[in-house]
Amino acid sequence: MATTATDAPRLFAKLTSEFDAFTLDHFEKWARRLILDTGQPWELEDFQRRFLTDLFEAPAESECWLILPEGNGKTTLLAGLALYGLRFAPDALIPVAASSRDQARIMYRQAKGFLRRSQLDDQGYWFEAFDGYRRIDLRGPGRTKRGDVFGSIEVHAADADTGDGIIPYPFAILDELHRHRSLDLYETWRGKLDKRHSQIVTISTAGEAGGEFEETREKVRQQTEVMALEPGFTLCRSDRIVFHEYALEEGGDMEDMVVVKRCNPLPSITVESLGAKRGSPTMSVAHWGRFVCNVPMRSGSAAIQEREWHDAATAETIPADADTWVGLDVGWRNDTTAFVPFWWRDDEFRLFAPATIIEPPGDGSSTHPNVIKRAFEQLLSLYRVSTVVMDMNRAEDIAAWISDQGLLVVDRAQTVKPQSEDYERFMAALRQGHLLHSGDGGLRQHALNAVIRLLPGGGAKFDRPAESRNKAKQSVRVIDALVAAAMVHSVASERAEVWNSSW
Repeated sequence: MATTATDAPRLFAKLTSEFDAFTLDHFEKWARRLILDTGQPWELEDFQRRFLTDLFEAPAESECWLILPEGNGKTTLLAGLALYGLRFAPDALIPVAASSRDQARIMYRQAKGFLRRSQLDDQGYWFEAFDGYRRIDLRGPGRTKRGDVFGSIEVHAADADTGDGIIPYPFAILDELHRHRSLDLYETWRGKLDKRHSQIVTISTAGEAGGEFEETREKVRQQTEVMALEPGFTLCRSDRIVFHEYALEEGGDMEDMVVVKRCNPLPSITVESLGAKRGSPTMSVAHWGRFVCNVPMRSGSAAIQEREWHDAATAETIPADADTWVGLDVGWRNDTTAFVPFWWRDDEFRLFAPATIIEPPGDGSSTHPNVIKRAFEQLLSLYRVSTVVMDMNRAEDIAAWISDQGLLVVDRAQTVKPQSEDYERFMAALRQGHLLHSGDGGLRQHALNAVIRLLPGGGAKFDRPAESRNKAKQSVRVIDALVAAAMVHSVASERAEVWNSSW
């Protein structure tokens, strides 16, 4: 009878003469031989047993995720699992990818520490660690004095180009996936699971809101059946996915240590120790939210906070007969094009209508000028537009066409001084409650994507969170609607200052 993918975990056992290998009971007995840095044998916690049970019972080629706050023993679990897979899977090749070279060293040292403190040599097999390569081999009787190599763990930094050419077995392991620059390595290794009926294991804390990792995490939650939903814990499972998540329960208070404890399952983490950690003057809200509560948070360098943007929303709209200005930021091949209608009713009421955002084709070609023109004509049917503020650089033809419609076009070059002015005026008006918006999702995304970039001569500007134009990251780097909004608001502010001073 042919071996199927789902036979693979049991195949491990048959080939190693360990008929109960790759079961929780077998793992737990073997893990007690591992000595922690406290000098005590490793005794599994209930949450580790729960995850490992699902991992061992899952079919081959499955993807197993454990989302867990910092300090709950993630690295210990990874090191122990990797050593176990190396010992009991025939011809094992277990790649372990950490987020950086420093994290890779930590992962490797944890595994090597287990080897140094523990007596693991048995039945003629022994482990050998190579610091320079961050590799651990399993050796046994063979043709040379040093024996033959029966499998290896290879610890990589995900920022190195090390993914191609590796066929993992029985596991591929990714540590702190939220810190990886992209999910490219995950996707590469996932694509190779079927070659030897392997599994991919991901252990991580929360990522930055809107990032690629968090988008994938959300998709798993939404598209996989929920098997258990408890305060602080969610279990989702399908034929290919095992997903254990310990995170602040929906509606939970991040300042309630009893609630936070529920998503930190390690017994040594207590309500008292959490309170002391939260009370540290060096503990930021962003770090507490992401790494202790496991809630995706925005970067501390975010230019606009979610709360202040939320508070600026209004149900009011621009009247059909109001003098409307439009901010325009033109993108061609890589960036979006954004139109943002704007109405200055008075100094204390300045309103942005929903933005029109045009995505580039994405195939290497540029957005056709006619697409931009049609979008603008649609705006003209909705608002009484008199003025368009834009950076004419590389968009002279669009500026000339708009001018031919009888509208005033104001050139707002995106050089250092205007960018700094745009930022300062926009943020001041937002803080004062004078700047309002319709709640439009497109403008919101672009506004919350932006980070603060300090300028060499003083001042600051809105900037993209990353310069990478990787297609997978485009949704978290676009800020073009915010740039358009800041430009038109800044020019309108200048006109208002002149008008007010003339009285």
